[in-house]
Amino acid sequence: MRYRSKLDLDYKQSLANRSQKKHHYGYVFAIGGAAVMLMGAVIPNVNFTQTETTAGTEISHIQIDTIPLPLKAKADTADLKYSATARQQPRQETASVEKPHATLSKVEVETITIKKGDSLSSLFNQRGLNSELHYIMRLGDKVKQLTSIHPGQKFHFYLKHKTLTGIELETSANKRLKITRQAESYRVDEVVRDFEIRTQTASSTIKNSLFLAGQKAGLSDPLIMQLANVFGWDIDFALDIRSGDQFSIIYEEKYLDGEKIKDGNIVAAEFINAGQRYRAVRYTDSQGKTDYFAPDGRSMRKPFLRMPVDFARISSKFNLKRRHPILNRIRAHTGVDYAASTGTPIKASGDGKIIHRGNKGGYGRTIIVKHGIRYSTLYAHMQKYARNTQVGKRVKQGQIIGYVGKSGLATGPHLHYEFRINGVHRNPLTVKLPAAKPLPEAEMNRFKSATSAQFARLDLYSSTLVAQHKHGKL
Repeated sequence: MRYRSKLDLDYKQSLANRSQKKHHYGYVFAIGGAAVMLMGAVIPNVNFTQTETTAGTEISHIQIDTIPLPLKAKADTADLKYSATARQQPRQETASVEKPHATLSKVEVETITIKKGDSLSSLFNQRGLNSELHYIMRLGDKVKQLTSIHPGQKFHFYLKHKTLTGIELETSANKRLKITRQAESYRVDEVVRDFEIRTQTASSTIKNSLFLAGQKAGLSDPLIMQLANVFGWDIDFALDIRSGDQFSIIYEEKYLDGEKIKDGNIVAAEFINAGQRYRAVRYTDSQGKTDYFAPDGRSMRKPFLRMPVDFARISSKFNLKRRHPILNRIRAHTGVDYAASTGTPIKASGDGKIIHRGNKGGYGRTIIVKHGIRYSTLYAHMQKYARNTQVGKRVKQGQIIGYVGKSGLATGPHLHYEFRINGVHRNPLTVKLPAAKPLPEAEMNRFKSATSAQFARLDLYSSTLVAQHKHGKL
């Protein structure tokens, strides 16, 4: 009895222990199951809400396109959180990547100035971001600017834990291409900052050359060229400029953050050449077309330019009894020779169609342009032709069609230029060119109202210049 009682007691105790273990395992399985169910309920409902706010009107974002990221990027919640946070900042803050907002303090911003020999692939390869570049380039035309980077541009990499969260390319002084990593895609924006426009004035008297006078007045070379182009239909700057000629201009300057970035357009200008006064003002008509006009509403843009090369020297004039410098016999010189450095651009003097392109005896490489029914122009001794100048192609006035050289019978680099009316050679320097048409009457009242203030300012600056010249201050 005692022995059996002992066995029964041990057996009952064993059953009790097993029962407790079953309950213990049940608790474990129940908790584990609940956790799995909870995870199953929560994970599918994870959302990353992204918003963007703007501050002011100085910067505008233009969304271009998005493309899905590789699968591994979807699980990178830290990066997704950064992408959402970064885009909530005011535009002025996010645009300045060299001084990131405080919320981006954990994001590493690497700024690179593109050097000669750099390529997009090399920049990404050096940082182990080949796969990211692949997905970015799948955006196609929206990121085409990335394939044409050039020295001097700045490139910004946004990195967090060595993972790419965004890049920016400064495409110009006030434009950036911005690519931001989002939850399941890359977003492409063009960020544009508006320039602050200020107006400036300058006046000077020419003693030696327009360039020297312009530089003395504080004008940049592009602005001096712009001034010459405004009056290029009326004044031959290789032949007509005289000591004592004067100019006055009102022009724009473009600023960002209080710093001058570059010159803008000439707003109004006056040029006094050999005592004759020429005036021009920039005007946008009711159809949205912008050009320069004289005070009477006539366009400064005549059907033909006086000279097809900028600031060249006339080495030989129109002369039907000239002795040829190489053949050494009397041979009519039926055009004008403009001496210039090899490679100087040659411009079409008017709109027209190319009817000849190729070698033409002593003329060497030659282009002939037909302008309507009556007029044609010839450009000879070229070093080479410009692109898209095949026979039959139409060209616009001022379009580069070739480059100065000395092909054919030529003693040095120059352009031989001819002007013909109904097939007859005329002196390009003295031929009377067709005048430009004035604005229609319906546009004149609008023109006068919009430009009167600028012409009044020119009156003031011109009179000041005359007074200073009279008292020997210039």
